[in-house]
Amino acid sequence: MLYEVCLVGATGAVGAEILRLLEERNFPVKTLRCFASPKSLGKSISFRGEKIPLEILKKGCLSTSRLVFFCAGSSISKEWIAEAGGYVVDSSSAFRSDPSVPLVIPEINAHALKNNPKIAASPNCAATILLMPLFKLHRLFQVKRIVVSTYQAASGAGAWLLQELKNETLAHLEHRPYPHLLPFPYAFNLYPHNSKLQENGYVEEEIKMRDETRKILEDEAIQLSATCVRVPVLRAHSVSANVEFKKPFALKMVYEALEDVPGLKLFEDRAQNRFPTPFDATGKDDVFCGRFRIDSSRPNTLEFWAVGDQLLKGAALNAVQIAETALETQNSEALL
Repeated sequence: MLYEVCLVGATGAVGAEILRLLEERNFPVKTLRCFASPKSLGKSISFRGEKIPLEILKKGCLSTSRLVFFCAGSSISKEWIAEAGGYVVDSSSAFRSDPSVPLVIPEINAHALKNNPKIAASPNCAATILLMPLFKLHRLFQVKRIVVSTYQAASGAGAWLLQELKNETLAHLEHRPYPHLLPFPYAFNLYPHNSKLQENGYVEEEIKMRDETRKILEDEAIQLSATCVRVPVLRAHSVSANVEFKKPFALKMVYEALEDVPGLKLFEDRAQNRFPTPFDATGKDDVFCGRFRIDSSRPNTLEFWAVGDQLLKGAALNAVQIAETALETQNSEALL
């Protein structure tokens, strides 16, 4: 069966990847409508050898769709969700904390899709990179506490910051003055994540990691403290995690548990002191993980490093996988 599909935010970094993945993975698209901001009106994008005109959102435009991908930010999702006539996969943070909306990484909790016939949310990109190596270990040893630091790429802030990093880096190398858009230089620099600062001293991104980890792993007792940092990398996020478990384990048990996890790749060459980097993960579907070690300062505690393409498994790929999974589950009637 083929489906009428709408893509909201088609010209953004995530939207462009969703478009490519729909074609590459031969998603059952009957008709495709693409929506962008008014500045894109009159332009078109290519899909399966055809030119798809870019449209702007207006009342009734999504009502006949059987599947809508939202990837244009939470305000757009909140404003236009009621217009969607079919199943919705939302890549923004708009509905992630809503207890009635499943927050899904298909490799981890595809069963959650059975609980809602209308919408599924795709998680925070850094949380996804953390949880891909962690969920199997949680099932075996039960996570008690996580301390995580993130090293997040420019793509996490959208296409504008990707271009800003490229432009500013070139200017820096050519010794040209550059009117950077951030309050500080970005090229050859890094900064604590600049999402909204909360009264408790954490920023929104760090709170998202805590809350979304609990929701996806279905364990509100998990303690998590995150420090999120933006680094001058184009599109792959990295995380460094220190995880205390309730049950004892051996390092051999960790490797055995993770060697066959779908979407996860063990990447280690200890003889060469070689572990995954953003360069290794860029453009790859899998999340790469390695440098597993027992914390020598705390019992039942594991440390590891993971890297994943923020625009793929961290966003677009996960959204497409949700839609693919929905077709195979009880939610399929929502797309009929």
